[in-house]
Amino acid sequence: MKEILLIKYGEIILKGLNRRRFEDLLIGNIKRALPKGSWANVRTSQAITYVEPADGANVDEMTACLQKVFGIVFIARAGVFPKDMDAILRDGAEYLAPTMESLSTFKVEAKRSDKKFPFDSPAISREMGGAVLRRCRHLKVNVTKPDTIVRVEIRDNEAYVYADAARVSGPGGMPTGSNGRATLLLSGGIDSPVAGYMMAKRGVELNAVHFASPPYTSERAKEKVVELGRILAGYTGKYSLYVVPFTEQQLAIRDNCPEEHLTLIMRRMMMMIAARLAKKSGSLALITGESVGQVASQTIHALAVTDEAAGDVPVFRPLIGMDKDEIVTLARKIGTFETSILPYEDCCTVFVPKHPTTKPTMAKVLQSQSRLDMEYWVNKAVEETEWIVIE
Repeated sequence: MKEILLIKYGEIILKGLNRRRFEDLLIGNIKRALPKGSWANVRTSQAITYVEPADGANVDEMTACLQKVFGIVFIARAGVFPKDMDAILRDGAEYLAPTMESLSTFKVEAKRSDKKFPFDSPAISREMGGAVLRRCRHLKVNVTKPDTIVRVEIRDNEAYVYADAARVSGPGGMPTGSNGRATLLLSGGIDSPVAGYMMAKRGVELNAVHFASPPYTSERAKEKVVELGRILAGYTGKYSLYVVPFTEQQLAIRDNCPEEHLTLIMRRMMMMIAARLAKKSGSLALITGESVGQVASQTIHALAVTDEAAGDVPVFRPLIGMDKDEIVTLARKIGTFETSILPYEDCCTVFVPKHPTTKPTMAKVLQSQSRLDMEYWVNKAVEETEWIVIE
């Protein structure tokens, strides 16, 4: 029997005259996310996107892929029937039976966009309810608090039947690419992949920059970051990862700057490098996984000092008000947590001062930073950066 995937979205519906652009972006992202050759057609009509599986396609696999496409609120796997009431009742009830086996109550809601169809919505609901009761005799109708709602949609060319109990949630948000591009500072920790996910959910296209300090950080640490990037790419699609060699820079900071400012000056140099790479790649902002007060370099005073180094490139911190438990919960949900906790070091744990300042002033940090030729070290890092395509 023929099936179709009905995709419903949320915020896109509010976009007024711009809605078509967002719908087209969503369709493009859906096509890229689905396995090659799995779909025969993808189209949008009346605030629903229809994905028609190709012959022999694995619909379960297609559904799993769509659950990672930003902009999708839910996916309903529906039976497709001719616009003939007898066929809808007979074959629709049979199609619903496996879903209804574990349920006790239901109600039916019908929509009829084709007003020439000879049954109106109340009549369709009534007749389908009877057909389901005859096929699934253990069920009862409950119109106030049913276990599931059976939906019958009469569209222009076909009829669709499904139960809410069989639909699955998508990630919501806005289609990737609808709100510009930003560069994620991607460490090997828990926080930064979650920050990238949250900004991508708002329609931001990502690329990423990672700072590596061999031999203090290993090749396995780099591979861990690449794997985190691949997990994120399952949601965002293909993007660029820039791996910045940072060993000499960190050694120069350690050898020339006061200990209490080591982390701050390192973070400032990272921001300068990331801002340069962002501009080269067409990014409009930076993204970090920082949260207020989590460590000494993330106090309000320290963040203000750090942000100044990014110049005219804004810094987004989507985790700024979250605690660690909230961040870990989201990391588990998106599948990055187990990779993030692998015991491979990152450059932020190299040369950590014993007593970092938590209330730095810009004047004192700039005085400490003046012991370095920042322009030289930033240019050197940018010139030696490795480019990796993540997909």
